[in-house]
Amino acid sequence: MTVRICAAAALALALAAPTALAHHAFSAEFDANLPIRVQGKIVQVDWINPHAWVHVEDVKEDGTKQVWQLEAGTPNTLLRRGLTKRLLQPGTEVVVRGYQSKDRVCVPICSGSGRDITFPDGTKIFMGSSGTGAPRDGADPTEPSAAEEQKPKADD
Repeated sequence: MTVRICAAAALALALAAPTALAHHAFSAEFDANLPIRVQGKIVQVDWINPHAWVHVEDVKEDGTKQVWQLEAGTPNTLLRRGLTKRLLQPGTEVVVRGYQSKDRVCVPICSGSGRDITFPDGTKIFMGSSGTGAPRDGADPTEPSAAEEQKPKADD
């Protein structure tokens, strides 16, 4: 019986390993000291776990184009914040503020972590994961306010 339990536990760990390795901390991949501002049209959205990706084609002042793949929160988190497939349609003009990847490689595409996304009507929605390398600015309604964090907990 003990052998079966150990074998089942080992199998469960082996199956969970790829999932655990796929997720990362913000600071492992992105640099909070490399802020970016990407403006252009959405060319693709990947609704995948553990992070969705929004691809935006940025047109520079000289007319050259650069595609950015911008990591966002989980699809479920984005939907709860109001970022739906209807809003994130290819061709939609957006401005994304965020942080560049630590490797700074932009060939053929640049990579970054999106903090917030702004639409043509001025609507601004937090698109990152909580605490994504930026100070709390009220853009993420899921984060507690500073006052709430200072309140004593019931078990204190």
